[in-house]
Amino acid sequence: MDEQKKDEMEQQEQAKADVKLAGRFIQMKPFKFIMLMFLTILITAALTIFALTFGEEKIVEVKIPVERSEFTKLYDAFDLLKKEYYQDIDDEQVINGAINGMFDALGDPYSDYMAKEEAEQFNSSLSSSFQGIGAEVQERNGFITVVSPIKNSPAEKAGILPQDIILTVDGKSIQGFSATEAVALIRGEKGTAVKLTIKRDGHTEPITLTIIRDDIPVETVYGHMLEGNIAHIQITSFSENTAEEFTKMMSTYEEQGMKGIILDLRQDPGGYLKAAEGIADLFVPEGKPIVQVQNKDGEPQVVNATSGKKYQLPITVLVDGGSASASEILAAALKESVGAKIVGETSFGKGTVQNVASLKDGSNLKFTMAKWLTPNGNWIHEKGIAPDVKVAYPSYASLPYLNPSLEMKEGMQSDSIKAAEQMLEALGYEPGKADGQFDNYTTRAVKKLQEEKKLEETGVLTGDTTYALMDALRVKIKQDDPQLGKAKELVTASITEQTEDTNN
Repeated sequence: MDEQKKDEMEQQEQAKADVKLAGRFIQMKPFKFIMLMFLTILITAALTIFALTFGEEKIVEVKIPVERSEFTKLYDAFDLLKKEYYQDIDDEQVINGAINGMFDALGDPYSDYMAKEEAEQFNSSLSSSFQGIGAEVQERNGFITVVSPIKNSPAEKAGILPQDIILTVDGKSIQGFSATEAVALIRGEKGTAVKLTIKRDGHTEPITLTIIRDDIPVETVYGHMLEGNIAHIQITSFSENTAEEFTKMMSTYEEQGMKGIILDLRQDPGGYLKAAEGIADLFVPEGKPIVQVQNKDGEPQVVNATSGKKYQLPITVLVDGGSASASEILAAALKESVGAKIVGETSFGKGTVQNVASLKDGSNLKFTMAKWLTPNGNWIHEKGIAPDVKVAYPSYASLPYLNPSLEMKEGMQSDSIKAAEQMLEALGYEPGKADGQFDNYTTRAVKKLQEEKKLEETGVLTGDTTYALMDALRVKIKQDDPQLGKAKELVTASITEQTEDTNN
């Protein structure tokens, strides 16, 4: 029994010792244990991230989250190029290209992205002057097409016509270029030359022109008083100051006893919508519509004429294939809300309105924001405004420019010689049959031209003789203007009718 009690007492003592040891372990280890576990987690996470990021074989692909998931593909493409393209890429150039791609995908020749340099050139064209050749162009079906040359510009003097397609600039093809990209090549410092290759309807061979750049003043309103106190006023484009210029000219002619108006919008590529509205407001009666503007989400918003000064005189409007955008808005307003007659040829057909937004780096986004409708709700986009009285230009008005550096003489044959013969024929120099063959009749006609212009009578068409021929034709085109003649006839008839009604 004593031994049994002794064993029981020893077991109890051992149990107490175990409890003390266990208590001591629980009291000493929790902090160390927690710190050890935290350190283990940190090390494991760091090793995992390192392996996933820098390992040759990634277990999963880690992507940076983006707010707009539709751009994920764009970011992925950029990152892939940045990492694996065989050369270093120009980030700015690639990003500009991506934005250009978005605009190209619209399929809209009037929407365009302009990098900083292009934006500066675009903005300068809206100022008082810029340097270049002076031609409004647009991209159409992958080609740069002339809308119209600016009045008295090098482009006009060189014979550039509406609808001409510019194929190359200084030997470089510009097919597929945007309008702003093409303009960047065509423009340049005053006195420098640019060589253009032109495709023109009716001519089998391209036309090559070398044009000397010059200052292009942005004067937009020209005018003179015709016989019978009929004011012939030409608007060449619609800038911020055009409505003000036009108003001043109208006041001057009113003081001179103006009885009728011929508003000449031929080869006017357009410009500011507000300028066209301001001029229309001088003629459209208060409350009647000038234009309707419709964006993608709403009903057409009608712009009505306001109160103020109104001219109630007979008016006829001249348009042609180079009349576009704001000039068509003005022509349509006068036709449908005033009853003016339209004379000439079908206009260009641009029925959309653009907005220009500037980005922080100086680049521009030019994009179509709405379409415009005539007062009666017609959309003339890609159809144009058909004239009430159709009068075509004479055929000699569209003859190609002749290169003065070329020498054309007896025994030679070419398309340029044929064009020269047509010019000589239009001017009354009787060059014989216009067949492209420089024969003795052609030589005699050239000598007659040289005699009248006091040039050496060589019978050879080159240099000053070529310039003299083209200058004489240009004068004839302006003097013998059948469209202007018809417009004057209509206005004169309206003045006579108005006078008879007043007398009765």
